[in-house]
Amino acid sequence: MDIYDRIPYSAIVDRKPLTLPDGGRVIVWPVVNLEEWIPTEPLPRRILTPPGEGQHVPDIPNWCWYEYGMRIGVWRMMEVLAEFGVTPTVSMNATVVDRYPRVSEAALEAGWEFMGHSYVQKPMFDLDDERDAVIRTSEHLAAFCGYKPRGWMGPGLTQTENTPEYLVEAGFEYTADWILDDQPCEINTDSGPLYSIPYTTELNDIPIMLSQTHVSSVLYDRTMDYVDAIWDEGADNVRVMSIAVHPYIHGVPHRIKYFRKIFEALSKKPGVVFMTGAEILDWYLGARNETL
Repeated sequence: MDIYDRIPYSAIVDRKPLTLPDGGRVIVWPVVNLEEWIPTEPLPRRILTPPGEGQHVPDIPNWCWYEYGMRIGVWRMMEVLAEFGVTPTVSMNATVVDRYPRVSEAALEAGWEFMGHSYVQKPMFDLDDERDAVIRTSEHLAAFCGYKPRGWMGPGLTQTENTPEYLVEAGFEYTADWILDDQPCEINTDSGPLYSIPYTTELNDIPIMLSQTHVSSVLYDRTMDYVDAIWDEGADNVRVMSIAVHPYIHGVPHRIKYFRKIFEALSKKPGVVFMTGAEILDWYLGARNETL
């Protein structure tokens, strides 16, 4: 199916307004990404380039960089989110529940929403059997958390021509891969509707900290600038913004205070509400029906 057939163009100025109770203007969707980097395979990212700039396995220093997040960083982030009563969505490779049961159980106990992040941390177009990976992700996470995950995010937001159909077949209701709007929208598939929940590369610590190599405070600064703009716009038509973080990036000592400042500031701002991806989908379907 052609991309323009999947998500027809829609100008936000032409839409009927979506509303929130009690004068709400902005929905904030916090997403914590938990992955398993397999040390016997080439790693998804590197912070340290080895001599000669070649790829080698095992890549111990870069694997340790990521592993720090699962041992130390994620616990700092959990403490901050609990302090402000914020329940995030956790985007998780299905194998994380096997490799890191301590982290997975803590996320489950805290009530975090589990969202599929494929079975392993590889681009969807590099998988031998994409359909099997999508189905296994749903089944494996459901067996751990006790419910079928409603949301999906591909590693690196990658997709193939068939991904939307596979997601619907496996029971996923929404995806974070289509970062093209400030509101949810419907994705057409041959298997039934799928919904896009607004994710982000602008408030995502991978491009900000790794690609653009900004100083530690930039995610906080950019979040404040971002929310100021859509807070004004949200007076007429509610907006959604996501904040996307990884424990090995924002769970480190020199960035955790800025992570905390984000939620301290947003918690105090009138008209800002925090939701999980599933809560956003339920709100959108209800609000959309009210405008019909």
